[in-house]
Amino acid sequence: MKILFFTLLIYTSLFGETILKIATYNVENLFDLETSGYEYSEYIPNSTSEWNQKNYKIKLKNIAQVIKDIDADIIALEEVESLQALLDLRFALKQSGLYYGYYSIADKKNTTVKVALLSKVPFVYSKEISVTQTYEYRNILETKFNINGKELYIFVNHWKSKSGAESQRVLCAKSLMKRVKEIGFDKNIILLGDFNSDYEEYLKFAKKREHNDTDGITGINHILGTINQRNSALHVNYQKESFYNLWYDTDEDKRYSYLYRGKKEVLDNILISQSLLNAKDVSYIHNTISNFNKEYLFKKNNIYRWQISKARVKKHKGQGYSDHLPLVARFRVD
Repeated sequence: MKILFFTLLIYTSLFGETILKIATYNVENLFDLETSGYEYSEYIPNSTSEWNQKNYKIKLKNIAQVIKDIDADIIALEEVESLQALLDLRFALKQSGLYYGYYSIADKKNTTVKVALLSKVPFVYSKEISVTQTYEYRNILETKFNINGKELYIFVNHWKSKSGAESQRVLCAKSLMKRVKEIGFDKNIILLGDFNSDYEEYLKFAKKREHNDTDGITGINHILGTINQRNSALHVNYQKESFYNLWYDTDEDKRYSYLYRGKKEVLDNILISQSLLNAKDVSYIHNTISNFNKEYLFKKNNIYRWQISKARVKKHKGQGYSDHLPLVARFRVD
């Protein structure tokens, strides 16, 4: 009875089906208050930057507000410094009335920020995929779920930023695809997170010589195989060993998760394997992909990011959320 009651609490069921809400959110530098030696200068605890208990609690409260309003069953997180920061966020969520019983973080590598996952749904296992041993590449987090007897794999990504050339993101994509091939392309797989790539990166970066060091090859389009699937989810043709980018399943003017000088950009994506388009077992629900664009996440036509003064000595103002918008999509489980 306890198991049944718990299941009813965490799922929204319609006509015998389970509706699963899955999200991803780059929370922009959620650092804890412990000195590890890997912090950015403005996040050294209790320094002149005023990254202190007061501002840390405000940051946790603000990010928790966003996550609570999304109320996803499973949410991927990017730019979490440590397990302690993840646990503190989880506690802030619990105080606000949203409880995630399961969590994981890719913390085996001492990168400055890491990827993590919060879930209302128990998972079978969680493991890390190493891209390379070098510091600038973050590990990918792989988590396997078994929901209503159906397997679902979720991979949380945070690829190399645009400060680096495309070859670095191609390396991330190849590491990811190597693992996918081991699992099998016929499985229910979701790739999500901050790919630092547009859904049509191969068009956007073509004239940027500082990025195009791969003769036009991109990680997200060519390696992950999204380049030939540019229709809505209802009209996608099967493409062997490829993923479908959910951005194509919404209006073009709604496709953004980031603003740069007022211009809409895509850095965050949700990609799915072919089996999730078949309306069997586990499947994506058409036209449910969207950014989470509540009014409070904007200020003066910009995303209301976490505020740090631009003076010579940077200081936290205790205001704002993140420089990214979350993405949300819904799935049906028979």
